[in-house]
Amino acid sequence: MSTRRAFIKKGGITAGGLATATVLGGSMLPDRDRYSGRLGGLKGIRITGMFIEPVNIKLDEPFHISLGVMTHINNALVTIVLENGIEGYGEAAPIIQINGENQETILGTLNSCKEFIVGQDINNYRSVAYTLKSSFWAQSAARCAIEMALLDAYTKALDIPLYRFLGGMENRIETDYTISIVPTEEAKKQAINLAAEGFRVIKTKVGVNLTDDLDRVLAIRDGAPDCGILIDANQGYSPKTALRFINEVLKHGIHPVLFEQPVLKTDLAGMKFVRDNTEVLIGADESVFTAADAIEVVRTGCADVINIKLMKSCIIESLDIAAIARSANLKLMIGCMVETNLGLACAVHFTAGVGGFDFIDLDPSFDAARCPVKGGPDYAPPYWTIGQGSGLGFGGRQ
Repeated sequence: MSTRRAFIKKGGITAGGLATATVLGGSMLPDRDRYSGRLGGLKGIRITGMFIEPVNIKLDEPFHISLGVMTHINNALVTIVLENGIEGYGEAAPIIQINGENQETILGTLNSCKEFIVGQDINNYRSVAYTLKSSFWAQSAARCAIEMALLDAYTKALDIPLYRFLGGMENRIETDYTISIVPTEEAKKQAINLAAEGFRVIKTKVGVNLTDDLDRVLAIRDGAPDCGILIDANQGYSPKTALRFINEVLKHGIHPVLFEQPVLKTDLAGMKFVRDNTEVLIGADESVFTAADAIEVVRTGCADVINIKLMKSCIIESLDIAAIARSANLKLMIGCMVETNLGLACAVHFTAGVGGFDFIDLDPSFDAARCPVKGGPDYAPPYWTIGQGSGLGFGGRQ
């Protein structure tokens, strides 16, 4: 039986040897020239253009949550062009009641960034993102569109899919489907159809009327008795009303898989009150925009789950939020605003790359043909599957 010191010596690793290996480590790695064609993005490629345009699409059905009703999306598309001709795409999807942005503020922010971004080396995507955050910290959806376009272009230059760049944990993920605040019979009808399509978790919006909310949850259970139910109040309840509501749901034999953002986003004490008085998992959504917010959720013990949305937090900071949640043994959820398949594709790549998400809420709002660019992950309900294409997988305009 050898000692640790003998084992290290036998392996040729001494303190001096370790120092030498550190200095000479580059020579022990694979020859970079051998991969220079595939990793051309590492050589330094300048951004030569940034193009911005509005994206306006009417929803097939109104999307009603406790914060209001959406009938259209008014988003923005960003295209980053590199000197080698590669194009990267990004989308900004604001909901003014959630992140304080609308299409006008986003277009203004994006146009303000143009002069700074053009001429940058695409390898510096992270420092570009940090600089933009320091200047436009409140415009998270606008910044997300830029980060998305930068990373799409960068991973296309590397000739790898974005999810592999982020860790490559899996290439297929399963989403739930959201039923908005609709009449009871409509909720039941949708639940029946969703269960038939293969969905195993149905999410529903609540937070407007306690009786109607309870009836809607019961109708979903009746329509899809084998499906898990995820409940999202979008800050619609007071702490006491939230607790009363969830207790009524439990009394009817329904145990939701998650109760998301039951109270006002700033009321962490109220959310902790709900969490401390129910066995149902409590999720923080609008309460977490930044890594600092995630730390505060951990510190106060007000939630079991953190819902990451790229439009709230951007891509790079979302990696920090995921790390904070995991280090504190909180579960992870990924969600979305109302985005085209471009914005959803980035969230799909993020989820598949990082891995370990217990709750996935990335159901599309309309057909992929209405996305401004063509390609991306394949959606066959309830699964998203990422192909072999580089970047986000989009090959050009529709």
